[in-house]
Amino acid sequence: MLWDIGNLSWGHSVSSDLINWATLNTALDPTSPFDIKARGNSYTFIFNNGIDKVEVTKLEAWELVAVTVSDEGLIVSETPRPLYHNGMYHFFYQYNPHGPLFDTGELSWGHSVSGDLVNWAFLGTALDPTSPFDVGGCWSGSATVLPDGRPAILYTGRDPGGVQVQNVAFPKNPSDPLLRKWHKPRYNPVVPQPPDVTRNNFRDPTTAWLGRDGLWRFAVAGELAGVGSTVVYRSSDFVSWERNAAPLHAAPGVPCWECPDFFPVAEGGATAGLDTSAPAIGHGVRHVLKLSKAGDEDYYVVGMYDDEADMFSPVEEDGDDVRNWRRIDHGHVFGAKSFFDARKNRRVLWAWVDEMDSRDDDVAKGWTGIQSFPRALWLDSDGKQLVQWPVEEIETLRRKQVILLGTELGSGGLHEIIGVEALQADVEVVFEIPNLAEAEQLDAKWLQDPRKLAAEKGAASEEGGVGPFGLIVMASSDMDEQTTIFFRVFKHDDGYKVLMCTDLTWSSTKASVQKPIYSGFVDVDVEKDKSISLRTLVRSLSQNCFRVTLFSGRGKRIDHSVIESFGGGGRTCITARVYPEHVATDSSHLFVFNNGAGTVKVSKLEAWELAAASVNVEDDGLVALLPPLAIPILSDDAE
Repeated sequence: MLWDIGNLSWGHSVSSDLINWATLNTALDPTSPFDIKARGNSYTFIFNNGIDKVEVTKLEAWELVAVTVSDEGLIVSETPRPLYHNGMYHFFYQYNPHGPLFDTGELSWGHSVSGDLVNWAFLGTALDPTSPFDVGGCWSGSATVLPDGRPAILYTGRDPGGVQVQNVAFPKNPSDPLLRKWHKPRYNPVVPQPPDVTRNNFRDPTTAWLGRDGLWRFAVAGELAGVGSTVVYRSSDFVSWERNAAPLHAAPGVPCWECPDFFPVAEGGATAGLDTSAPAIGHGVRHVLKLSKAGDEDYYVVGMYDDEADMFSPVEEDGDDVRNWRRIDHGHVFGAKSFFDARKNRRVLWAWVDEMDSRDDDVAKGWTGIQSFPRALWLDSDGKQLVQWPVEEIETLRRKQVILLGTELGSGGLHEIIGVEALQADVEVVFEIPNLAEAEQLDAKWLQDPRKLAAEKGAASEEGGVGPFGLIVMASSDMDEQTTIFFRVFKHDDGYKVLMCTDLTWSSTKASVQKPIYSGFVDVDVEKDKSISLRTLVRSLSQNCFRVTLFSGRGKRIDHSVIESFGGGGRTCITARVYPEHVATDSSHLFVFNNGAGTVKVSKLEAWELAAASVNVEDDGLVALLPPLAIPILSDDAE
């Protein structure tokens, strides 16, 4: 870039440490008569204009290694730790500045902020492994807002011996709306590892809640004498903590559970969220305990919380065994974490979506793992299952729209949805099922294992009774690559069961990626409603996904996708990572289909193109992410 080509503007970058900078486009451009001409160059010299000679006895000059002026970074984006504070959404996550994998260097906490849960700016690291109590890495944890408005972080650190301990951190400047700097007190760890913990499994503290007795509580996952337990600690000052005698919950069948989340929900199908410290007594409130199985997925159960004994009792039969609990998502997510959004009075959940390709692929693309779209979360009217739905802010990305009404799909029917870019799409569809007579009989053995049922009944291309019918997304022109999201209806006892699947069998021609069939039952009354709804979000990782890359250059981006589907109004969710190769050279296509024996009617289908959000990439504007009216915005005509 040369000075004599065009006229100069003022660039604008911001930093929290004077080293790492984010570019915010230009502040001033030569667009007016008084600045249309750019000025000249400047240089640096040593000189002497005196009569006598001056000797330069010593001059030291170093060539500085270039600092990347962007908000990009290598990330291992595991368990999220979201927070709403003073009009800003904060997102903390496991971040590796040294490489895209967990085993390269020690983990920090990355920190990004947003004003709308859609567009995000990267602020660098909030926590780094620089102290004796976390020198082995800053691992999972949670954020809590104290009564005086000051946020606090509880997190797991590893000491020099690798022992897992629990630490606390506070913002250095609580009045900073971006909470850029954090202080780790020297009195950490606030909770050393107890002697009855086995195999060093003691990690992932939850958001704290305030009890009726005025004491703070948090829960942490621990393996106590070989039993997977969720342990409660109490404190009056958030510094000195004492363990409750009995665990909040214990599951002897699995020794190690991770990433607990514990929060209240309103009964009766109310969509409003409750603060984490909402009273546990009285009518209208239940609690949800969510646990992650190491190397597996996320499970939850609804129950009653006794805040005097700090004990939790599931409301469903066999609720003591976590393996019988419901799934947060029947696809590939882990370490889901929720927070109470006081701005919109709702509970919002995030989940980590891990990779399904190879380790070499992760190294090649320079990052590992993404976050799902944030989801609003509430308790269904049955009092047993959660309902999840993409937060309404996602709809601000909707652009061009197409609508399909009343289209019938006979057996083998296939109808392409034309008019929107299928690589980035939001699709809502209602399927009407006029006749359930062709529904196949469901063997009771499949009730606890819908994935095996899907595998036995075959992929979406296999003809069934009522279904499979649904969507085909990320399809290549020759259909060699395609991902299907579909339903099948089965007879069961005196009613019907609806199976929802996401079939990755033909999602990619690449051999090194996993291509499972995900499935789960949808708890809806299809006999009464004669219909079922589906919403599917398809997005390209080069655009709308929450991940960060560092030093990747400006060459070709490796373009893969994530597909999030919500069946029955959000009662069943399936998230999948897909790696289609055709997107590098070809467009993607979108279809509705029916491979069942009877006719299915598309009562209504709406599809929107999704615009690209600004997510941790160069040229993010921090000002644009601040809360409304946080600063005055002048028009172009203002003086």
